Amino acid sequence: MSASTPVTLDRATGRALAVSCTGLGRAFTTGDGRARPVLSDLHLDIAPREILAILGTSGCGKSTLLRIVAGLDTPSAGAVRIDGSPVRAYDPRCAVGFQEPRLMPWRTLAENVALGLPRHTPAAAGRETVDKLLELVGLTEFAGHRPREVSGGMAQRTSLARALAREPGVLLLDEPFGALDALTRMKMQDLLLDVHAAAPATVLLVTHDVDEALQLADRVILLGKDDGAAGASIRQTVVVPGRRPRDRGSAELADLRGRLLDGLGVDRHADTT
Repeated sequence: MSASTPVTLDRATGRALAVSCTGLGRAFTTGDGRARPVLSDLHLDIAPREILAILGTSGCGKSTLLRIVAGLDTPSAGAVRIDGSPVRAYDPRCAVGFQEPRLMPWRTLAENVALGLPRHTPAAAGRETVDKLLELVGLTEFAGHRPREVSGGMAQRTSLARALAREPGVLLLDEPFGALDALTRMKMQDLLLDVHAAAPATVLLVTHDVDEALQLADRVILLGKDDGAAGASIRQTVVVPGRRPRDRGSAELADLRGRLLDGLGVDRHADTT
């Protein structure tokens, strides 16, 4: 399917794409000209339709990894491939969702969603796609509202619909629910699972919330530095058992939560939300 093909939400197989990171490294240059490694020799394979959650302390390179996969940043070493082809610049097979909705305040919600449509999408097909996406995220009756007229959760749903308008093979989410209250955040997590079922994509989710990672992901990786390492790499990998949606209070998830908190150096009895 070409990048200019309009979205259809009733496709049987979706177009989720595999992602491969091989020997990935990224170093930034400091003000005094020295290299500051952030990522070092990172190897990662993500299967089509997999939801992968990325945990780690602040500054460990989580967002940098997402930007490199999207082609918004260039690795200092190694390579990223999507569906077997190398990523060398911004890749239209990807869509990125951020912590802030980043909506245009003068546009309606429908018009904001339409900004995500591929170029040269025919007008009628574009309107149909926007209508389907607004229905998918439960905003049909608010299509004509502007961002200031809706809640933060509704704005974030609009942002998600805009990302899906591209019909991405890879959906990259950087703390997408971090600014929401706890109840709205749980509702958005449930919505993401519904969206993933209706519009399959491979999802990379950066989060600081261990419970969110365990609720949504098929697999969780923990980024961090090993002793003597120049930059961060994968320190721990957890495969999350059970089909989604999962029981948030299950003993099995509680055990995994403790392991991940230990890996983060956090008291497992502390509140991480």
